[in-house]
Amino acid sequence: MKQYSKLIATILFCLVHFFVLSQGKIQVYTFDMKEEIGPAAWRITHRTFKEAVMQKVDVVLIKMNTYGGMVDYADSIRTKILESPIKTIVFIDNNAASAGALIAIACDKIYMRKGASMGAASVVNPQGEVMPEKYQSYMRGLMRSTAEAKNRDPKIAEAFVDPNIEVPDINPKGKVLTLTTSEAIKVGFCVGEANTIEEVLKAENITNYEVHNHKETFIDKIIAFLINPAVSGILILLIIGGIYFEMQSPGIGFALLVSIVAGLLYFAPLYLEGLAANWEIALFIVGVILLALEIFVIPGFGVAGITGFIFIISGLALSLVMNDFFDFTITGSEQLVNSFILVAVSMIGSIVLSVIFGKSLLKTHAFKRLVLQDEQRSQMGYVSGRQQEDLLGKVGVAKTDMRPSGKIQIDGRWYDALALDGYITRGSEIIVEKQENYNVFVRRKGA
Repeated sequence: MKQYSKLIATILFCLVHFFVLSQGKIQVYTFDMKEEIGPAAWRITHRTFKEAVMQKVDVVLIKMNTYGGMVDYADSIRTKILESPIKTIVFIDNNAASAGALIAIACDKIYMRKGASMGAASVVNPQGEVMPEKYQSYMRGLMRSTAEAKNRDPKIAEAFVDPNIEVPDINPKGKVLTLTTSEAIKVGFCVGEANTIEEVLKAENITNYEVHNHKETFIDKIIAFLINPAVSGILILLIIGGIYFEMQSPGIGFALLVSIVAGLLYFAPLYLEGLAANWEIALFIVGVILLALEIFVIPGFGVAGITGFIFIISGLALSLVMNDFFDFTITGSEQLVNSFILVAVSMIGSIVLSVIFGKSLLKTHAFKRLVLQDEQRSQMGYVSGRQQEDLLGKVGVAKTDMRPSGKIQIDGRWYDALALDGYITRGSEIIVEKQENYNVFVRRKGA
């Protein structure tokens, strides 16, 4: 009994000792910001600061090595940093170019490795061409306001964007500013030089600390893959292709299943990233419903079909950009236009591929194993509409919806026919009005 009491006392002593020691430690949360600044970087930053607040962390330290990326995401990240009550430090391990420089300036302290650089923040398009002045003006404003918020020289921050701003003894007029480690220290943007995170913490007089490293999960990697613009384009192609294929061959089911799965893979990661809002997803769903009503219920192709088509395109495109309903200040017009172009090209591509490969796909052995198909054999009374026989004035039944073409049955035989009414529902009685060569024209009986 005494041995158990002694063991329990020892355990309690160790727990208390550990608790006392841990209470005095500075809690440091670190995460890497590498490669392109985009949706994945924003998601990791958002999650990191959320967890840091929940865990009551003392310092958030960013290890940066990036050539930049998308301005709208960089702006969201720098806003998150500026609004955070937690002390922020960035360790530029090699590069903090363009959007990376904006994020670095938003931090409380900047440390740089020897040989590192930061700057060159002019706004360029995907081809590397400098964008018009309105984009540069917006970026200069972001740089200036961010530098002012952290008591750094706003003129130097603007020089990262504007080649017309001269920095004496550092950068001549006519060149966009890029600072080396020593130059950044000289102008007061960088606190000091360091080669490791441990050296950064030591320079901050943080000796008794506990480091928590953010680790990218498998889900993070999957989401980052799915929100890649190229993958998004393929998913749009599958969504629209599936819908188109299902409408062309109702009842197959497999095409619709592909469209639904592609839709989930498209919208789910964008929703988790904070890009796709509920109303944008709802816009897409309503568009699909309107288009289906137009094709299967409402004769012709009118307001419902056109509206549905617009809703589908808008829902898909708006989910790709950061916006507050119809406020696209952060995103900018170019990225908005690019998202609509991506959706439009993917839609056209899906329809073209469906037309080209649709018929051959139906005939493949693998496809026949996935779907149920009715065979229209001559033993069942089916014959081609090209059979030359007198059908004028005969009464029959529409065996499919006619929009305006479809299948009819007369005297137990099936024919291809065209509805003069424009639309005839399946099961309606029809009468053959005229017959020209191999074409049979019918009208709803009694109309």
